[in-house]
Amino acid sequence: MNKNVGTSPATVVTVGAATQTTIIGLDIANTTSSPITADVYVTRSAVDYYLIKSAVVPVGGSLIVVGADQKVVLITSDALKVVTSAASSADVVTSVLNIT
Repeated sequence: MNKNVGTSPATVVTVGAATQTTIIGLDIANTTSSPITADVYVTRSAVDYYLIKSAVVPVGGSLIVVGADQKVVLITSDALKVVTSAASSADVVTSVLNIT
């Protein structure tokens, strides 16, 4: 879980050596009184791969990026990151399965 994610990318998952990580849930909750936008991406070998870009999260609402029928598999050294359009504007809850 990550609290007060904002305009600097927050690394919510980093995959360790000899590990495979499956993201089974990722929710972003807007904690401000204004709409925000959010980007979620995986950095692999210094290249960013977006799951969502500039997605709107309404006031009092949340955005399910990875849900019940979706999975994202990450490999060693991958980093899952979240950034929003306003400082300290979102809480991020991530559910993962690690396989070593």
